[in-house]
Amino acid sequence: MTVRSNWDSAHERPRGLGTKKMPPELIWSRYVGGHPCPSEVLDEAVGAARHGDGYIWIGLHNPTEATMEALGERIGLHELAIEDAVHGHRRSKLERFDENLFFVISTVAYVDRGADEAAEIVTTGELMVFLGDWYVMTSRHSGPTRMAEVRREVEQDSDDMPLGPSRVLYACLSVAIDDFERVAAQMEEDVEDCEELVFGNDGQPDVERAYAIKRELIEFRRCVGPLGAPLTALCTRDFPSIGEDARPYFRELAERVQQVRETVGAMEDQLTNILQAALARASMADNRDMRKISAAVAILAIPTTLGAIYGMNFTDMPELSWAGSYFVVMAVNVIGMVVLYLLFRKFKWL
Repeated sequence: MTVRSNWDSAHERPRGLGTKKMPPELIWSRYVGGHPCPSEVLDEAVGAARHGDGYIWIGLHNPTEATMEALGERIGLHELAIEDAVHGHRRSKLERFDENLFFVISTVAYVDRGADEAAEIVTTGELMVFLGDWYVMTSRHSGPTRMAEVRREVEQDSDDMPLGPSRVLYACLSVAIDDFERVAAQMEEDVEDCEELVFGNDGQPDVERAYAIKRELIEFRRCVGPLGAPLTALCTRDFPSIGEDARPYFRELAERVQQVRETVGAMEDQLTNILQAALARASMADNRDMRKISAAVAILAIPTTLGAIYGMNFTDMPELSWAGSYFVVMAVNVIGMVVLYLLFRKFKWL
């Protein structure tokens, strides 16, 4: 987008900003025929777009309340939409205010953990799109920026999507869904790696890793799931700023989101099975340890019992005077321990 660093002094200064300079969180450009058109003054660009000469695209990053109120007066935004743009909204949604649309898009990005296994896998953000017949305004609050990709998709020469503000909305959604698909593919690899750790021959059950991936997968599902209903509304309901020829493209986006939702559901089921298998293997390992301990206690019980009997210092123990009685007791001790050891080996307790 074209950055305009100053408000023109000959035009009304935006109330609430307290300065003639353009807010640093705001950039804008006017588009005519699908390409940026040189414009020096925001109010002039707004006036031209309002009278049918192209449309204006305003971009914001963490806008202040003063900036949103000033833009709301120029464009005619609803106060509830302004409040959401300032404070943010965690779930995707679509709202209609008179002839304007307000779309909240949850965004995701995959984070490479590196050596830190406790770090999060998925980071989330939000992108808000205000849409009218002659304007579109995007407001990003958190998460990595993908607006450069959005702009390239808007400005590319293609007949895939009709020109106009709805093309910007389509590009924003398309890039966000591209990220959904990318994150889903990368998380599938994490799930497969986790499965190898649980079911591998040398792998030990790593329950913490599986729980960490499942926690991030739930966060991912919370971003993907709510987007289906707004996209379905765009391709099935009548909206003034969404042309009839644009609906099939939003239907295609809805199908892509549904595929990601199905992928996430399959991964959740797979992770549930992995967790159950990991817990089962851990329980079996505990049982094996308990068997070994019980077998060792049983074997050592023989010399312990014999030692306890002959350590009582009874005055009348006839066998103590027998020739070779010591060797007989030691033989009984060794034979009993060997017999128990062989039995436990047979029953696979050792």
